[in-house]
Formats: sequence, C-alpha cells, structure tokens
Amino acid sequence: MNEDTIRLVTIGRILRRRWRLLAVLAVVGALVGYGTSVLVFPPRYTASAPVLLPGIWEERELLTQVDIATSSAVVDRAAAALHWSGVSDTELQKNVSAKAADGNIITISGTADTPERAQRLADRVAQQFVQFTAQIAGGGTDAGATTETEALRKQVAETNRRITDLAKAADPGQTVESVQARTALENLRTSLEDAMKKLAEANPATNKAGMVVMGPAARPTGEASPTRIQLIVGGALLFFLLAVIGHLVTARMNRRLRTEPEIAAALGSTLLGTVDVPGERHAQRPEGAGPRARISRLLGIDTRWDIPAPQKSGDEAGRRLRYRRVCARLREQLPAPRRLLVVVPDGDEIARRAAGQLATEAKGDPVLRVVEVSVDRPMVPDHDTESGALVVLSASSWTAEELTGIAEACADGGHEVVGVVLAGTVEARPVRSADQLPDDATLTFAVPGHVRGGSA
Repeated sequence: MNEDTIRLVTIGRILRRRWRLLAVLAVVGALVGYGTSVLVFPPRYTASAPVLLPGIWEERELLTQVDIATSSAVVDRAAAALHWSGVSDTELQKNVSAKAADGNIITISGTADTPERAQRLADRVAQQFVQFTAQIAGGGTDAGATTETEALRKQVAETNRRITDLAKAADPGQTVESVQARTALENLRTSLEDAMKKLAEANPATNKAGMVVMGPAARPTGEASPTRIQLIVGGALLFFLLAVIGHLVTARMNRRLRTEPEIAAALGSTLLGTVDVPGERHAQRPEGAGPRARISRLLGIDTRWDIPAPQKSGDEAGRRLRYRRVCARLREQLPAPRRLLVVVPDGDEIARRAAGQLATEAKGDPVLRVVEVSVDRPMVPDHDTESGALVVLSASSWTAEELTGIAEACADGGHEVVGVVLAGTVEARPVRSADQLPDDATLTFAVPGHVRGGSA
C-alpha cells in the first residue's frame, strides 16, 4: 500500500485529469437521483394549520394534546369526512403530524401528493381535533353536570344572603360576642367565594375548552423535503465524491515502484542513469481502435492520472548528452565485443522511445538490440552473442512482481541484467544547433536492430 500523504495537489490532479469521467459520473448520479424522486420519493406537499389552546397549560398537557391530534380517533374522523378513495386510515395517519409551539399553539401538518389535498387534510384534522377535545372536556355533552353546577351556585348565593341577614340581625353593639359572630359570618362568606372560584378554575369545560383553529392552512407552494431538486443534486454530488474517493483509495493501494533503488533491487541490478523523453500526448495512450478504446479516450481514462506532470528540462543537446553518458558507462562496463539486449516492458511507450533513442545515440558501440517483453508472461530471446541485458523502463509503471518476472525471464534466456535505465517525460525545449553539441557527442556509427521478441 502506498503510504504517501494525500494532499490537495493530488485532488487537484484528479480533477484536472479526470474531469470528463467525473462529469459523466455526476450526470449519472443526477439521473439516479431523478429516478429515485420518481419511483421512491414522489413529490409530496405539506400544509399546516395552527390551533390555539386558551387557558393555562403545562408542558406535559400540551404533549398530551399533540398525541390526541395524531391519534386514530381524530384521524379516522378526518378520513371519514374526506372520503378519499385508495387511501387507508393507516396511511393517512402516517401523513399527519403535530407539534407544540410557544403560546399554547399546536401546529397540525398534513402531507399529500398535491397542494390541494395537503391543505384539505390539515384543515380537516384540525377541525376534528377541536371537536374531539370539546367532547372530552364535556363541552355541551353532559347536561346533568351543568345543571348540578348551576344549582350549586344558586345555593351558595342564597347562603350569602342569609349570612348577610344574620350579620344585620346580630347585636350591633361592640360586645365581644357580637364582634366574634360577625367575624365568623364574614369568614364563612369568604370561604364560600373561594370554593366557588376554585370550582370554576378546576372545571375543564370552563377553563380549557373552546379551542380555536387560527384560520385555514396555507396552500403549500413548494415540495416537502426531500425535493426532486435535492435528490438530483444529492445524487450528482454523491457519485462525484465516490469517484474522487475511489481514485484516492486506488492511489493508496498502488503497488507500482516509484523510487530508483526499489526498481533496481526488483531487477537485481544497478541503475546506470536516467534519460528524458520529450512529452507527447499520444506517448502514454495505449493503442486500440475498438469501442472500448474510443470510450476510454473520450472519458480520459486511457492514461494514468497519478503520474506527475512532465518537468522542464534542458534543450535537445542536454537530453542527448544523458543518453551518451549511459552509453559511455556501458562501454566501460562491458567487454568487447559489446552487444546488449535492450529489454522494454510491453506497453511502456516512454521506455520504448527512450530505448530507440539510446540505440541511436550508441551508434553501434555498444550494439543494442531492442525487444519488447510482455509483463504478464515475459519471454526473452535466448542468449546469442549478447553480453547481457539492459532493462529500460519508466518509473511508477510496474510492480515489484512484474519486474522480478522480467529479471527471471532474462535469466532463463541466459542474459545477465547488467543495468537499468529509467526514462521520464519532460517538456520539450528548442533544439540546439549542431555546432553547439558537446565534444563527447562523437561516437562510432552503427545501425541498431529493433525487433519485438526476436533477433535483429
């Protein structure tokens, strides 16, 4: 697993090199969101009707009223009044909600597939809730209790008159007995008045009845969440983020070797040098003309995104000088006659171009024969007159197992890997004129052979 830190530059590289794929996936996610809004979450509308509860209410009492507003007793009455075909009482109850607000107000909400039906549902449930609570409180339904209460008030009033008469008939003097009698009568009158006041406050029909619907529910102008727009945008964003996360996970799981010591160790040889290849857009694109290849080119996934951008380098003379220095190291290392098999992994276009340029700059000393070897089933030509094998490849392209397979194929063919050359892309600079080339650029001329898995 690659343990490199994921930086913003990595995300920026994904956005820059995979924007076509990300755009297509975002469109696919938007279509999935649209399909979800049609099949799973069709458009829904919610209307609300407020109900005022006069009097003094405790919080737990308000919560009780909220439960009553959404109970089956109220919703079933509303369903019977609406007469909606195809909608069961259970389904209708799921579309009704209520909550307590400040100021002893209960907001009853109804959800339906159209604004008109949502408005009618909220209004009807609010009306049935008011009627049901009035019946519970005894508003107009218990005539006997009302008659008894009125008779009690009359008796209390008659008692107050008698107390007044007794107070007048008492000795008007200031004796202790007369004062105590009048005081007892007044205390009795006060006690009766307090008892009647408490009775009136304790009567729910006079204290907490008379709930009022504060106007009809407003017709909704927009869909209830999640709306179709929210699902479309959410689907596009979800697919976009999943694509970016997938690229990052793939990059961290990448086992391709990047550093020079790792590549040399996997091939069991030493690094002879690095060479530069002018960057060309088609150099990193795999060949192919089928539908899959055309789709890959259209989406921009036919090239790797995690390869760093080509660095700026010197001019043509500087790049050729790197090749000639590698050739000089080979001449110092190999005995005469100097003949080498240049092994290039199949599909590594950068390495293939570098090997061709290396053979050109060698000019026959040493004589280089270029072969391309498949990394899946590597097969190297048998040893003939070559003094060994030179592996040319690009960094960050192959795993340790693939490079080990190439080294084992060279050993099976009787070739010793004498060195490794790494090739990388650079931005092309203007070509230096011939009279400005370094003095050590003069080499013996020879025409190199270039075959694919065969002899020159």
